[in-house]
Amino acid sequence: MATTLQSLIAGRWHGKEAATPLHSALNNSLIYHTHAEAIDFSEAVVYARKTGVPALMKLDFQQRAARLKALAVYLMERKEELYAVSHLTGATRADSWVDIEGGIGTLFAYASMGSRELPSSNVLHEGPAIALGKRGGFAGTHILVPRGGLAVHINAFNFPIWGLLEKFAPSFLAAMPCIGKPATATSYLTEAVVRMAHESGLLPEGALQLVIGSTGDLLDRLTGADVVTFTGSADTAAKLRTNRNLIANSVPFTAEADSLNCAILAPDVTPDDPEFDLFVKEVAREMTGKAGQKCTAIRRIIVPQDRVDAVAERLRERLSKVTIGDPSVEGVRMGALASKDQQRDVAERLALLAHGNEIVFGASHGYKLIGEGVAEGAFFSPTLVLCRNAGSNDAVHDVEAFGPVSTMMTYNGIDEALALAARGKGSLVSTLVTKDPKTAAYAVPMAAASHGRVHILERESAVDSTGHGSPLPQLKHGGPGRAGGGEELGGIRAVRHFLQRAAVQGSPTMLAAVTGEYVRGAAVNESEVHPFRRHFEDLKIGDSLLTHRRTVSEADIVNFGGVSGDYFYMHFDDIAAKDTQFGKRIAHGYFVLSAAAGLFVSPAPGPVLANYGLDNLRFITPVGIGDTIRARLTCKRKVDRNRTDDKGVGQGVVAWDVQVTNQNDELVASYDILTLVSKHA
Repeated sequence: MATTLQSLIAGRWHGKEAATPLHSALNNSLIYHTHAEAIDFSEAVVYARKTGVPALMKLDFQQRAARLKALAVYLMERKEELYAVSHLTGATRADSWVDIEGGIGTLFAYASMGSRELPSSNVLHEGPAIALGKRGGFAGTHILVPRGGLAVHINAFNFPIWGLLEKFAPSFLAAMPCIGKPATATSYLTEAVVRMAHESGLLPEGALQLVIGSTGDLLDRLTGADVVTFTGSADTAAKLRTNRNLIANSVPFTAEADSLNCAILAPDVTPDDPEFDLFVKEVAREMTGKAGQKCTAIRRIIVPQDRVDAVAERLRERLSKVTIGDPSVEGVRMGALASKDQQRDVAERLALLAHGNEIVFGASHGYKLIGEGVAEGAFFSPTLVLCRNAGSNDAVHDVEAFGPVSTMMTYNGIDEALALAARGKGSLVSTLVTKDPKTAAYAVPMAAASHGRVHILERESAVDSTGHGSPLPQLKHGGPGRAGGGEELGGIRAVRHFLQRAAVQGSPTMLAAVTGEYVRGAAVNESEVHPFRRHFEDLKIGDSLLTHRRTVSEADIVNFGGVSGDYFYMHFDDIAAKDTQFGKRIAHGYFVLSAAAGLFVSPAPGPVLANYGLDNLRFITPVGIGDTIRARLTCKRKVDRNRTDDKGVGQGVVAWDVQVTNQNDELVASYDILTLVSKHA
């Protein structure tokens, strides 16, 4: 008997009565039902606001990052349970790896980025502060804070796990409780991963809810504090975007829609080049991976007129070797589409694409299924269409068959190739295969205007390339126009999408209090105890040391040049230096840096364990022989990374603001130094 799926609403699993039947993509057998009971979306929204938001706000960015990592570990330990369910969607092991381990890997990635880049608070300072007055008493800066609302994530059927987790990770870091709404056809796989997350006990109460079935009046209940993200068809995105309540309340709406992504074989690549085979391999992989059900799949193959026959021949050869059927059978490399409805939709769209064009590879070229009962499954043959008049054929630039179907089209000259690429009216990704850097330098800026990501493929990058169709957590995912006009991922940029930005004005002291970071010009705390002698817990923002002075001598410059090997004329040639804008010999910038460290470092063993970097280094005023310098060291920022060493002693990261001045109180060097600081044992 088929299991009835349940929604997770207000902390309870909801639904017992069977409704819409869901079938296996492999043999069309009944495997699940959605539930018939209506969801009270008022309860879901109130629960997110009244329970989810406060629970998340009890944690800071760093603590939420730690929860994400723990959840990722928990899910990874149970991944085989998810693979067993994913099999029913028609996915091969490799397809499921992208969805399951790719989704969990995204949690790991955001946990890591959050621990490195976000503060131990719920205020993210987007500095630096800017002086707004002549006397230093008035300044301004920007902060990013949690919105106090909820995020509704509406996802497509093709990646039931990754689609949810790649949106959940940054919104969770931003303290936004989530309501996930997967596409019905494969919602059973999303339900499986949400059950795991719920059972882990790692998520604060109200952080994640799940909707199986329709969203009902959910969007009508949102306010300007909330966010909606959508992945799916461009048509559905357009309908959701125009929801009257979303418009009336200016609810941020981000869409990532299917698009007619392309791959361009540059004219400099010949059939004898490694790049030619890389192009063919990439196209075939994108056609057959996930049975072509990827929003990033290559739909348009743009090749030089005099290379089309060679490309077609090699593509036919590679596609003919793709074994199709039940992924549990050894050797099967391509599975089924997600449903019979999807199978019918792809067939209808292929008919539109084939009109007036040639099918150079398809079901008639030896299509054979492997496995028992697969004749009733939602399988579809890889199909390659050839259009020789793409400049005047609108269908190949407008119609997308969301399956293993791609159209090859010809061009003469790189400008025509780029024009054809732009005919897709905006896409998520394009690939340029070239061995010529000049071609890349010319083509990529033009392609970037209409594609969210440009992937350059050649023999050097192929060694490590993750491929055309793989969005990465560190890079932006999304594209203009038809692709939805939105952005996802892109590192900490994605977290910022779910935060509210505000400008703040006031005195430097007030800005420091608000941001949790020292702002230059703010009041400092000077004491007889050297800041480097304080443990992490004892340090306060603004703790500061003004060092003794040091006069720079010619011997200092000569000795530093001897140690470093830097004999640049500005430091050693008195005659040449007099002809420069400085009119004299000057000290090495890195000598000034080293001398400043000598002034402020406390040499004895203490809580400061290591210096692991400098940020924002600037040399501002030259230091000459006879100039006298000193430094001010101020505790700028503290980040408790909630880690301990091998002895169980806690540690945190402290960023110190360093200002080096001369005898005229002019700033000569400015930077942040990062140190690892021990807590009390």
